Amino acid sequence: MPRFAANLSMMYGEYPFPARFAAAAKDGFTAVEYLFPYEYPADDLARWLHEHGLTQVLLNAPPGNWAAGERGLAALPGKEAEFRLGIQTALEYAQTLGCPRVHVMAGLQPAGVERAAMRGAFKANLAWAAELATSAGIQLLIEPINTRDMPGYFLNRQDEAHAVVNEIGSPALKVQMDLYHCQIVEGDVSMKLRKYLRSTEPKNVGHIQIASVPERNEPDRGELDYDYVFDLIDELGYDGWIGCEYRPRAGTSEGLVWLRKRRPER
Repeated sequence: MPRFAANLSMMYGEYPFPARFAAAAKDGFTAVEYLFPYEYPADDLARWLHEHGLTQVLLNAPPGNWAAGERGLAALPGKEAEFRLGIQTALEYAQTLGCPRVHVMAGLQPAGVERAAMRGAFKANLAWAAELATSAGIQLLIEPINTRDMPGYFLNRQDEAHAVVNEIGSPALKVQMDLYHCQIVEGDVSMKLRKYLRSTEPKNVGHIQIASVPERNEPDRGELDYDYVFDLIDELGYDGWIGCEYRPRAGTSEGLVWLRKRRPER
């Protein structure tokens, strides 16, 4: 049975952020993830997790100036100093929260900057960050993201992400496999799962996320048959967390029929 983590950045939006921890626990979640925790002191977040018996399984490193349109710094030449400060902050938060994974966003391709230069910056930054993460006991993740939702994003395909991970060769660097993005960019999700989760391949997938396609709602309708997908993930022996990074169609709790069907005891 897959283990599901509530994404508090996208789920339970009907509550103020601090109240989402209690709402997720009430619905039977034992783990949560969210994007950027940095507007809250890490000690407050740790207290909310502890009060509700929740495990933090993922957070994002600072993405640069989000309000100004930045979507990560790792692949941006000239942003190395800001990137390093962000990684240090993310690792400090992760250690305080007992969170084992940090997603590092690549960034958008600037006008006039070649992809080759971005790939070089991406690898150099990730290699540096992976060394720091190893010392902290934290795993870093990179995620292919579709360019319909995030036009110009540098990293889009599963094979690109796995190639970077393999070239760097650090056990502290893995791929975050979001099936919503994968379906939009590439399709053939089941075969991608078979390729990257099977025991004969390097174990490069550190985290999985889900949402319906194309609406990015609950995983109970749309192009992907998630009943089949979840059974396949079990069959392939994946024992990590699956983040529910979707926008509920209405109330979050009311939309969890799909999860209650898989957990009848709840």
